[in-house]
Amino acid sequence: MTRLDSAATDAAVRGATPRDTPVRPRATLALTSAATAVALMTYTAPMVTLPDTATALHTPLSAQAWLLNGAPLGLAALLLVAGSLADDYGRRRIFLAGTLGLGLTTALAAFTTSTWQFTLARIAQGAASAALLASGLGLIVHAFPSPRGRLHATGVWGAFVSGGIAVGPLLAGALPSWRTGYLVLGAAALVVAALGTRALAESRAPRGGRPDALGALAFGLALVALVAALTLGRDGWLRAPVGLLLAAAVVLIAAFVAVERRTRTPMIDLGLLRHARFLASSAGGLFTGLAVIGLFSFLPALLQQTLGLSPLATAGLFLLWSGLSFAVALQVKHLAGRIAPRTQLALGFALHTIAVVTMLGALGSGSWTRLLPGLVLGGLGSGLLNGALPLLAVESVPPERAAMGSGAQQTFRYVGSCAGVALTIAVATSAGGLARGADLALLVSAGLAVAGAVSVLALRERRVGA
Repeated sequence: MTRLDSAATDAAVRGATPRDTPVRPRATLALTSAATAVALMTYTAPMVTLPDTATALHTPLSAQAWLLNGAPLGLAALLLVAGSLADDYGRRRIFLAGTLGLGLTTALAAFTTSTWQFTLARIAQGAASAALLASGLGLIVHAFPSPRGRLHATGVWGAFVSGGIAVGPLLAGALPSWRTGYLVLGAAALVVAALGTRALAESRAPRGGRPDALGALAFGLALVALVAALTLGRDGWLRAPVGLLLAAAVVLIAAFVAVERRTRTPMIDLGLLRHARFLASSAGGLFTGLAVIGLFSFLPALLQQTLGLSPLATAGLFLLWSGLSFAVALQVKHLAGRIAPRTQLALGFALHTIAVVTMLGALGSGSWTRLLPGLVLGGLGSGLLNGALPLLAVESVPPERAAMGSGAQQTFRYVGSCAGVALTIAVATSAGGLARGADLALLVSAGLAVAGAVSVLALRERRVGA
């Protein structure tokens, strides 16, 4: 073997190429965190502008779930394949493509004039966000190879997830219109993409083979069928179209599993499902989406419609929740070695459960102050969840598959989000009054959070049976 061949082999083992530019850990962390924050700001902006957006696009109440679910649908459908592509073809390449795509599609959303146009733009935003989110954690793992450095970096990254959630609604509510907000966020994503072209070093862990296009198609169609069923369920869960869509989702998931078992380069290694840590990461992401993101995506719109709050006032109120989430997620790294990430997730779900129970009756009372204790407790719980999830995601897979592990955990998170948003809207708008419907949605969220806590605690750190 020649010296050059030996260098190439050593570099491949490290997840890099011999001609990579020098790794700049601080710049990598700063840019991936900034891009993540912009992606989450784009994701959460419609929370407080939903009434105005629906009015501008002439969207009926029954179809408003699509306005919120476009981005999580794109995220959930492509996070797995994005993580695999990043590992195989270069994390920097996929990250920059995703950040550039996010900028362009977000700006495009500002000019849409109908519900279907806006939904398609949001799905494209989600797909672009999937590329940058899955590859971003892979870049971080490569830039911070030591356990201590990785702990710090993933904690900061998780905090910026909460930060983006916090700032997105506030920015959207403060600007003159929802269209202006999308233009501003699109420009921010383009700036991050430009900076990343010089500051980021390439890394990869190639497996060979072709991208899993069939798996991505089956998984994406399964999600569309599931979200459509949950959205249509508002008008009757026993209707034939709802049953057919749910059946289609089950068949497509089965097809996805069959494809993953046979393909040489699957989007997700199904063997990981035998490992408790990976299952805990996946369950944590799924129930975070179902219980937390699903509820808090639609609750701001409920507040505006029941309490008469303006978008900016609503965003300011929710800043209490999201701001605390950001602060707590930033400090989670100090819990390492004292509390296992799995235990942190369970505690986060427990705090969310208590939080939403304290909110019961608040919308019917006409007083926003009754929401304050719940928003505080919910923010603490959300911060624990956002801080623990990325660390558990990268620990649940081998280092060379970090992007795939991140993509898998976040896929479950946004699958849960899609289902949670549709379920929350269906429950809240079909109970004979928004105040009563909100209480039912809060109870559903509490039940899902309890299920999340039980599931992550039940998955102990051992190999489980096939």
